[in-house]
Amino acid sequence: MSSESPTVPPSPPEQPTQGGRPQAVTLITPQGKPWVTYTLIGVNVAVYLLQQISSYAFGFDVLAQLGLKYGPAILAGEYWRLITPVFLHGSIYHIAFNLYALYGIGRGLEMQYGPARYLLLYFLAAFAGNVVSFIFSSAPSLGSSTAIFGLIGAQGVLAYQNRSLLGDRYRPILMNSLLIAGINLVLGLSPGIDNWGHVGGLIGGTLFAWFAGPRWQIAGEYPHLRLVDQRKSTEVSFSALGVGFLFIAAAASVILTSG
Repeated sequence: MSSESPTVPPSPPEQPTQGGRPQAVTLITPQGKPWVTYTLIGVNVAVYLLQQISSYAFGFDVLAQLGLKYGPAILAGEYWRLITPVFLHGSIYHIAFNLYALYGIGRGLEMQYGPARYLLLYFLAAFAGNVVSFIFSSAPSLGSSTAIFGLIGAQGVLAYQNRSLLGDRYRPILMNSLLIAGINLVLGLSPGIDNWGHVGGLIGGTLFAWFAGPRWQIAGEYPHLRLVDQRKSTEVSFSALGVGFLFIAAAASVILTSG
């Protein structure tokens, strides 16, 4: 899915000078550990192991049968299938590829977004991807790539919306996001890959990021400056509700017209 991508570091503020020599400035950036990303990786690995155990014990993958995206089952009322596929994978290569991408992109993005907003991004993108796949593809599907495409879109939005702070460094980050998305969408044209899920995840994650992603500003007094997110919590809440409702409405329209 992706090689490890950089976080979005701010450009250093203009350094005051004294006697013609630059003076030291302390810029406080978001701190902590990306525990949500590590937890998501752990949960995916645990679920995959349970899939393998059930396959060995019963002769088929019980979790996949109960949770993958499958149109007729969703139309019959099994609506959880619009979110549970994000925890399921079809092979060791499938999960390894997706979790490598999650590790590479997710850690830096989580540090910028914070745990709660990052979780909203992840699951809204996953839901959006499965809804679009449900609408446009009849094939069963599973995997966390719906959410990961949302993270790719959010990374590009983060760089673009903070370009005044990043300076020229926003361009390679944005181009990297566009390149990763483009390459993987082309690869997704191969048989057996749910590219509609990728498209939906990219749209859902990008939409949420555009209206709810961090908008950083340097605040404080010299020599101790800090990054402050100008995005209000109400904007995040209404954006999450808006994106969620948009894709719920899209899924509902198909379900109701099919009934």
